[in-house]
Amino acid sequence: MSGLAGLLSCNLDVALALGSTAVYAGIDRVELIEFSRILATGGDEFLGTVYTEGERGQSGDRLERLATRFAAKEAASKALGTGLRGISPTEIEVVSADNGQPQLRLHGRARERAETLGIVSMSVSLTHTSMAAEALVVALAATVTSRSSLRKDSAL
Repeated sequence: MSGLAGLLSCNLDVALALGSTAVYAGIDRVELIEFSRILATGGDEFLGTVYTEGERGQSGDRLERLATRFAAKEAASKALGTGLRGISPTEIEVVSADNGQPQLRLHGRARERAETLGIVSMSVSLTHTSMAAEALVVALAATVTSRSSLRKDSAL
């Protein structure tokens, strides 16, 4: 399998071994023209409110990278069932692994919400065109008995 189906298949095997009982998902689309206007208006204040230093370093000034990461934050917050109400955008960090694969790191209230839901794994997929940036987040949750065996400091 390839693409999203392969990703879900791989993580689903792991989740089933843990006794997974729930799948959460979120999706978001950002129009690049509108996002460009937001960046022009908000400038560094907007960037500092929405992105961590690490995200800013990985994205540079590339509009499509900033927009896909913003879409990922929105999609992750939807998968958590909250939207960005009560969660700061910087509490959902989008980083790139050495091979370029996007990954999510949750902090603060976002991590607490994921733990409350029993989420043991979150995957993110990013894409963009010349017009828009999109992100899809899929989260897998384990049963209470399976969660008790997970280490508190494990990454999502």
